[in-house]
Amino acid sequence: MSDRCNKGMAVRRAVLGANHVDRADAAKTDFDAPFQALIIEGAWGTVWADDTISQRERSMLTLALLAATGNFDEIPMHIRATANTGASPEDVIQAFLHVAIYAGVPKANHAIKLAKQTFAEMEAAG
Repeated sequence: MSDRCNKGMAVRRAVLGANHVDRADAAKTDFDAPFQALIIEGAWGTVWADDTISQRERSMLTLALLAATGNFDEIPMHIRATANTGASPEDVIQAFLHVAIYAGVPKANHAIKLAKQTFAEMEAAG
């Protein structure tokens, strides 16, 4: 494993949690192994590992970008990650308010619905 891959795995575990990463790794096949390597080195080992901005800020940016581009499937995972990044529910709603203004109310509305559901699940789980 390269240094970037090692760093990426460490950052991915810190942000998403060991359970999530272990499940993703266990589900990896020869078919999607190149994709997994790409996101571990690129997203986690390069972008998320850079300390120019905080993980809290990256979390807010990621959620806003996911909502703005209509990539809703990953929003619950990144809402759960806020418990590790320090992004508060207030931070999240502010990110989605920006989405409403700059990318559209329907996208923000759907992202907020997903965030509310996920925060409620997190609270219920303790």
